[in-house]
Amino acid sequence: MQFLLLIYSSEAEVAKISQAEMAAMHGEYFKFTEEIQKSGNYIGGNPLKPITTATTVRVRDAKRVVTDGPFAETKEQLGGYYLIEASDLDQAIAVAARIPGARFGSIEVRPIRPIGQAAQA
Repeated sequence: MQFLLLIYSSEAEVAKISQAEMAAMHGEYFKFTEEIQKSGNYIGGNPLKPITTATTVRVRDAKRVVTDGPFAETKEQLGGYYLIEASDLDQAIAVAARIPGARFGSIEVRPIRPIGQAAQA
């Protein structure tokens, strides 16, 4: 089964982290990524650019509306993701708990529904 691990944190809080702490965290992410590549869990993943670079697109009454930024104001922003392969939700949660950002933000674990499969609740 595939799962998307969505990494949320407060960009304002992350901006307060010292350069040394940020370098250490990047090292942790690099090590974590190598570990899940070796274990066979890793499919893909990337950090996202800051929320100030986001654009939101909506179509209302057949008209496209484009706005800067995210859809809604939140305290935590989506900062990156991993797409993984796991045997079940428990294994996906175990992998998510090892993501360095889980210590100061949150990780949303979402199963992927492959295209062509019927929607399930």
